[in-house]
Amino acid sequence: MSRYRLDLQFDGTDFHGWQIQPSAHSVEAEVENALFTLLQVPIDLIGCGRTDTGVHASFYTAHFDTDLPIDAINLMYKLQKILPPSIAIIAIGPVSNEFHARFSAISRSYIYRIIHNKDPFKTRYAYLFLGKLDLDLMNASCKDLMGTHEFSAFCKGQPSTDHYRCNVSQAHWKQIENGLEFHISANRFLRNMVRAIVGTQLDIGTGKMNLEEHRKLIAEGRRSDAGKSVPAHGLTLSDVNY
Repeated sequence: MSRYRLDLQFDGTDFHGWQIQPSAHSVEAEVENALFTLLQVPIDLIGCGRTDTGVHASFYTAHFDTDLPIDAINLMYKLQKILPPSIAIIAIGPVSNEFHARFSAISRSYIYRIIHNKDPFKTRYAYLFLGKLDLDLMNASCKDLMGTHEFSAFCKGQPSTDHYRCNVSQAHWKQIENGLEFHISANRFLRNMVRAIVGTQLDIGTGKMNLEEHRKLIAEGRRSDAGKSVPAHGLTLSDVNY
């Protein structure tokens, strides 16, 4: 049995996330169906993590095992032809059987994009926010996100493990044309974590929350005190580091 790594990109607008769900259109199902069409055997893809409905990925990794001889370049070429325009394969190649798309990942990175003026060419990938934001204050608050904390205040539901602990290695805002980008990297992310953090950051930027309240929120971990979750379409998984 040989293991193959598959790197891809997808526009999440028309999908209910990566993971297969009953009666819902998912990226995983689309790619597995394409692989079945080409290989004529069922393929079970293991992804680097779940993504919410509408979330995008400019870099996503999965792996699969097969006994079939695989011409990776030819398979990639054929997949590109039959997959929908919303999914692109970046690379396919053999890896060690010890490699695991999810558990071998050291860190993941996300970008959340905000635009200040309506732009029909960015509407699918950025959240239109018309309020005035204090960028310096938001970046100051990002310093308190850095390091290892229990991020229960930014988690929807229960975590997949018995704790909410994450180690954030990067968190900052960047000015872009007609908007802002929030960049964050961590060893793991909780469900809805980035969107809840960004919603809280917007509260800080508009003066609804001060830095002391933000520090208290991180320390005490009450989700009801954090900001609302921002829309999914502004969020993109940008990197997975192994």
